[in-house]
Order: sequence, then structure tokens, then C-alpha cells
Amino acid sequence: MERLVILGGGESGVGTAVLGKKKGFEIFLSDAGKIKEEYKNVLVHLGIDWEEGRHSEEKILTADLVMKSPGIPDAVPLVQQLVQQGTPVISEIEFASRYTDAFIIGITGSNGKTTTTMLTHHILKNGGLHVGMAGNIGDSFARMVAEQDYQFYVLEISSFQLDGILDFRPDIAIITNITPDHLDRYDYRFENYIASKFRIAMNQDTSDSFLYDMDDPVVTNWLEEHPIQPKPFPFSLEKQVEQGACIKNENILIRTPNKTIEMRTDALALSGKHNLKNTMAAATVANLVGIRKDTIRDCIENFLGAPHRLERVLKIHHVEYINDSKATNVNATYYALESMNTPTVWLVGGVDKGNDYKPLLPLVREKVKAIICIGMDNTKIKETFGNVVDLLVETYAMSEAVKVAYKIAERGDSVLLSPACASFDLFENYEDRGNQFKEAIKNL
Repeated sequence: MERLVILGGGESGVGTAVLGKKKGFEIFLSDAGKIKEEYKNVLVHLGIDWEEGRHSEEKILTADLVMKSPGIPDAVPLVQQLVQQGTPVISEIEFASRYTDAFIIGITGSNGKTTTTMLTHHILKNGGLHVGMAGNIGDSFARMVAEQDYQFYVLEISSFQLDGILDFRPDIAIITNITPDHLDRYDYRFENYIASKFRIAMNQDTSDSFLYDMDDPVVTNWLEEHPIQPKPFPFSLEKQVEQGACIKNENILIRTPNKTIEMRTDALALSGKHNLKNTMAAATVANLVGIRKDTIRDCIENFLGAPHRLERVLKIHHVEYINDSKATNVNATYYALESMNTPTVWLVGGVDKGNDYKPLLPLVREKVKAIICIGMDNTKIKETFGNVVDLLVETYAMSEAVKVAYKIAERGDSVLLSPACASFDLFENYEDRGNQFKEAIKNL
């Protein structure tokens, strides 16, 4: 019996345990931290050997195969030891893909991947396909494969998950865009991070499809130097394309070998240029898999978007409060500020991942009237924007930040939480941060 060791007892770890058990592996799951009760219950119910609060090397190094959760860096000594002794260390995406024959749509990118994944799933589901949504969003891919194998999967995939693939091959791969992010995990070398994202296409061949943002120089330059096998379907707001998606006479034009679809840009439920691109990508996928034109149109007109992504929370005294907690990097915040058309009180800060805030300067000068910092260390934010805005306030709790924003904001302004940073200094994760923001607004 093959011995499968799982490092990490979160969603992907426990999902892998469920699938591994079904496929007859001898399993040991190890988590250096605490495992949530709901996950412990699953492990106990399945009779799986597990531990928390430590990694017992003698039990881990005897593995035939290791599934490492995406949160554990490759540089950890235990992982290095496994690699050196020749034990394959893979991600949950790789493990699950070995046990399904489904049609896979894999979506990665620095920003927009959650919205693109949710919108693609929304269209395919409404188009009558038997489709699951998993990966970096919601449920684990492995658990879905184990419990209710779908005919189609729309997977949101992070660079960390792609680092652990060997044979994973999506039928359709999408890179929404690439901007510097998570550089702390890539030796602070941007090219390492780019290469990681492009692993999504490394096993694809000429029968597969690859969708990408043609307006993103990082993506297009990489493609010129590293040609790939699959059929290209670029999307662009600036150029015309033969195959893929572009803008013509204020309409979105989507061309694939299946058919050409035209849709009005003003009918989209989601606002902002970045969402126009997310919509183009999702609609191109839907066209490629043969969803009817009317279904695609209806779905993009009624789609509500992802929680914590430019989510309108409440209007109080003619001030709009917007939750963009999912903006964990500078580029995501750039999109948020770009879409603001009222004077903005901006809540920013958290764990800095090597951020360069300078690209935000023109937008901050144009749109931001006050900055409220919400992090333990705001030095870089103060240095970059201290002379640009009239008012910059430091706070150390969400409730305090929202109260300050309430005092500063005037009729017709917006209060925008778009942190441009990770959340781990004051919050559990970006959802917790967004939920605390929403809660604080309701308590005003």
C-alpha cells in the first residue's frame, strides 16, 4: 500500500485525505499548527492517522508521496529534505487531477482570478453543464473529485498550487494578468513568479486552449520568449484580435472557431475596466465549450461578483462604503482606485509583501482625500503618501478605522477598504478583515 503523507490540515489537506482514503492510500496527515474541529471530525470519521502542533519527521520521511498545502513554502527544511531524498512533493491540484477525466478550466493570475472563476462557473452552470468550482476558492478540488466527480471543473489556481504540479493539464488555461505579488516566496525575483504562473500551460498541447490578457506586457513579453503549445485566445481592450475577445464599436466581440458573439459593454453587471477583461475571459470560455449566446448574455448581466471585491456595503448619510478587502496587492488596489469616481477616504495597510506603492501615486493625487492606515507597520505608506494627501491617520483596529472614516467623509464621498497588503497582522485572513469592516459599518 502506498504511503501518502499530507502536510497541512486545512481545506486542501483534508480534501486530499478524503480522496486518498477512497483510492486506497495509507495516510498520515501532519499540521504544525492547530487543525479546525470540523476538519478533525472528518479525519477521525475516516480513521486517518493525524497530528497537530508538530511535524514528526520519522513518520513524514517514510512517505512514497507527499501533498503539501500551498501555505507551506518550498524552502522549509523538512520539504527540502523530502525533495533531496527523491520523494515527490505535489499540490492538491496535481493529486486530484490524477483521479478525474473531467474537462478542466484552470484560471490563474495576480488579480481577477476569483471573479473570472465565479463568472465562468455561473455561465457554465446556467448553460446546463454539470460543473464544479474549486481550487483556491471555496471547496477543495480533491474532495469534489472524491464525493461528486463533475464533468467540468472551473479551478482558481494560485502560483503556490502551480509550483506543486507535475502532469496537471487543463483543457483551457487562463492567465488574467501578472503583476509583482508574493515576491517573498520567490526570492524577490519577479521572473520566478512569472515562470510559476506559466506552469499552468506547461503540459498543454495543440488541442488545448490558452486565454491571456494581450494588453499585459509582462504576459506578452514572456510568451514571445517562451512559446507554448496550446491555441491562443487573447483578450484586449486596446487591439483587435482574430480569435479571442476585443472591443469593437463599444461592443464586446468574442470570436472562436465555434461562433462569433457580440455583446454591449454597458449591459455588464460588473463595473471597471478590469471586470470588462474578466468578463471577456469568462465569455470566451463559455463560447469555446458551446454555451448559447443568450445564456452568456443573461449571465453577465445578472452576475453579482465576488464577496470582498469592490463589494458595496452600505450608504450612510450619502457616503458609500465599499469593501475591497480581497485587494491584497498594489495592482488590485490600483483597479479599485481607478474605478472610484467620487472623493475617496482610503483604508490601506497590513502585512507588506515587498510592495512598491509608487504606481498608485497619480490615482491617489486625483481621487483620495484622506488615508487611514490599518496595519502594525505603516512606515512605507506614510513615506509614499504623507505629502500627497491632506490627512493621514494611523489606526490599529478596524472598528477605530471605520469610526475615523465616518468622521472624515462628507456627503458624496466614498469610504474604500482596499488594503494592498496581506491581512495576517491584525486579522485571520482577508475575509475576516472584510467582515470586520462590514460589522464596524453596521455598528456606526
